[in-house]
Amino acid sequence: MSETGARTTEPGRRRPARERLLAAAARRFYADGVTATGIDTITAEAGVAKMSLYNNFSSKADLVRAYLDARHEEWLAMYRSRLERAESPRDGVLAVFDAYADHAAFAYERGFRGCGLLNAAAELPAGDEGRTVVRRHKEEVERLITGHLEELLPERPEDAATMAEHLAFLLEGAMARAGLEGDDSRLRHARAMAAALLERL
Repeated sequence: MSETGARTTEPGRRRPARERLLAAAARRFYADGVTATGIDTITAEAGVAKMSLYNNFSSKADLVRAYLDARHEEWLAMYRSRLERAESPRDGVLAVFDAYADHAAFAYERGFRGCGLLNAAAELPAGDEGRTVVRRHKEEVERLITGHLEELLPERPEDAATMAEHLAFLLEGAMARAGLEGDDSRLRHARAMAAALLERL
């Protein structure tokens, strides 16, 4: 589910309330922030009654976790799409970078503001379950990179793990700078840096 909330439906059919609520939450949480976005704003944008929200989510915190889960699944789908075109372990690593760039290319309502997962985590208190969702996402991204590098360096698992951490830091740093600058140029530069590093292995 992207922040545009754009999904095709059959003419004359409305999406289920849960889908509309998640799409509205995605747009508002990304554009305005989790804390600044109230339940009334989300239900109004989704075109549903407040009771409908509580019929689908036990609380705003539950909605936030569902939003974070949806963003994770959305990113995984983009990564898998990129991976289908990969012809080597090097391409697999770069597919991770490309999936981040794909996310940055969405038509965001108020422009690209960086990683929506990290933006949300920054607003949540220590120990919040939503932060755990974000941490698991970032750990999975690094695991995916590690897996490709282990294929590339089958006799050097420690080197693969070290390089995966290095590339994960490069990716996250580029995403943070891209969010501050409002475009994907830092992500493109990070991909080029990663490709150069991989060529040296």
